[in-house]
Amino acid sequence: MKQFADSEMVKQAVGEDQYDELQEPPQLEASKDHKLWSACRKALMGIYDPEIPTNIYELGLILKVVLTDDADAGVTDAYVEMTLTSPGCPVAQEMPGWVMNALMPVEGVGEVKVEIVWDPVWSPSFMSETAKMELNMF
Repeated sequence: MKQFADSEMVKQAVGEDQYDELQEPPQLEASKDHKLWSACRKALMGIYDPEIPTNIYELGLILKVVLTDDADAGVTDAYVEMTLTSPGCPVAQEMPGWVMNALMPVEGVGEVKVEIVWDPVWSPSFMSETAKMELNMF
């Protein structure tokens, strides 16, 4: 499959730090009103699938992000539910660590828990419109 748009073209089209609704995966449940959401979203968008040339956020692998303030510790804990494109994914054991390592440096984030779930089963319908454009799947 020939890729027509690369990440640099997408950045030029929508801006590097600007929110674009077309980048949002339709299945995502997230704490979008939380003050750390933008930074966490950006961190997740920095993780690329090693076999598919787009980030795991726009691929729709991130299904849920719950940000919970821990007033006693003065931090925000993050809980992430994610899936994989296939149970046979060669980096299935590593990907939760990638998500954790991306979120831990976000200023204000405390504990990060990442869980892989298989229900619902991932399908291309989970992808954002931008990811579909990058992969020529529109």
